[in-house]
Amino acid sequence: MATEILIVDDAPNIVLSLEFLMKKEGFSVRSVADGEEALKAVADKKPDLILLDVMMPKRNGYEVCETIRANPQWQGIRIIMLTAKGRNVEQEKGLALGADDYVTKPFATRELVLKVKELLGLPTEGTP
Repeated sequence: MATEILIVDDAPNIVLSLEFLMKKEGFSVRSVADGEEALKAVADKKPDLILLDVMMPKRNGYEVCETIRANPQWQGIRIIMLTAKGRNVEQEKGLALGADDYVTKPFATRELVLKVKELLGLPTEGTP
């Protein structure tokens, strides 16, 4: 069974590039465009990892992260927050709410793939 990644971002160009990148690495990928859809998608089928945008409609990434971390059945889900907000205070907030890592946009694809693999306990050698 393929490792599943849920992409949560309201920017279609970011979603397309993340989907392409993660599928290329052999991951199963689903994507949604807002925080409400993200929580429904997690409830429908728990992903192994979520790439979670911070600024989104309906519920922001911080709220989604906090909701996921509050549910004992979802504790094993890894969360990488993605945002254009690179200030330390935003990063600290994301990590304090339970994110496993925090990546600022624009990001290096190699760096993101390495973070995803490390969090999932997958080998990182051979990553371009």
